[in-house]
Amino acid sequence: MNDDQLLRYSRHILLPQIGIEGQDAIVAARVLVVGAGGLGSPAAMYLAAAGVGTLVLADGDTVDLTNLQRQILHSQESVGRLKVESGRDTLARLNPEVRVVPVASRLEGADLDAEVAAADVVLDCSDNFATRHAINRACVAHRKPLVSGAAVRFDGQVSVFDLRKDESPCYHCLFPEGEDVEEVRCAVMGVFAPITGIVGAIQAAEALKLLAGCGEPMVGRLLLLDALGADWRTIRLGRDPACPVCGSR
Repeated sequence: MNDDQLLRYSRHILLPQIGIEGQDAIVAARVLVVGAGGLGSPAAMYLAAAGVGTLVLADGDTVDLTNLQRQILHSQESVGRLKVESGRDTLARLNPEVRVVPVASRLEGADLDAEVAAADVVLDCSDNFATRHAINRACVAHRKPLVSGAAVRFDGQVSVFDLRKDESPCYHCLFPEGEDVEEVRCAVMGVFAPITGIVGAIQAAEALKLLAGCGEPMVGRLLLLDALGADWRTIRLGRDPACPVCGSR
C-alpha cells in the first residue's frame, strides 16, 4: 500500500485482528456481488469503502423509481439507467481506487462459472431461488466462500457457506432445490427499507472477515433478524451428507 492507502485504511490497520497484512489482502482481493439492489447496495458500498481491489457488480436490471426507497447505490438521476452503471459511478465517487467491473446481465451458465472461479469471495444479493441455487452450485464446484443474504417485509437472514471447509453446509443443505419453498418478493410483499441495509452491511462484514482472515465467519450458522420486534436469533446449521450438490465433495 502507498502512503495515501495507509492513511485511508488506517482505522482498519489499527485493529490488531486486521493490521497491515489483513488490509493488504483486502486491497488485493476480487469480490463478486450478484445483485445491485437492496442488499447489493450497502454491501458493495462498504466493500468499496474498505478498499476491496476489484468489485464485480452483476445485475441485468435498470433503476426504477420504486427501488429508491432502499437501494442506496442509486439516486433520482439514476432512474432508467442500468443498475451496474449507476452503481459503478457511485462506488467511484466513494473510493476511486477500487476497480469496479459492471456486468449488465443475469449471470448464468459459463459466465457465472467464470466469475465465481475468479473471485475470492462471492456475495449472493439476488432475490430469487433459481439464481441463489446456481450461485451455490458454482461456489461448491470452485470451493469459493459464499455470503448469502435475504430480506423481505421486516425479516432478514444471513449465512456464510465456506466450501473450503469440509464441515460447512452449502445453500442447498438449507433450502433444497425443487422443494415446495415459498418464494416471497419485495415487489409483492414489500420490504422495510433499513432491513436491506442491515443485512447488506452484515454481508460486507462477513466478506471482509473472510478476506482478512479474522474472527469467526458465520459458517454453519443462520442469523435471523425480526426488525419489527428488534429480535436477533441464530440457528445452527449442519451439513447434509446426502446433499446432491455438496455431499460428494
